[in-house]
Amino acid sequence: MTARSRRCAWCPLIERIRCGNRSIADQIVRAASSVLLNLGEGSQRRGADRMHFYRIAAGSAAEVRCALDAAEALGFIDGRDGAAAWDRFGAVVAMLRAITR
Repeated sequence: MTARSRRCAWCPLIERIRCGNRSIADQIVRAASSVLLNLGEGSQRRGADRMHFYRIAAGSAAEVRCALDAAEALGFIDGRDGAAAWDRFGAVVAMLRAITR
């Protein structure tokens, strides 16, 4: 599954969150984009500089998780929706955990 197909899989979820709170939906999009962009930039760096970008990506992934939790807590999505979205993002998060430890 490519990053593009993962993003498309999130579109209906983002739209449901956007109906409840545009700010949270936009933050999820920005944070998820940050994960991908920092992974890309970090892959072209070396040494500590590379790890710096990977840590930023990991922080942005945590931000996505928190925003999904907030959307669920506020009633914009149910727990199953948030868990399914996070599961699709899980491979990226697992990779980030492995390389930033």
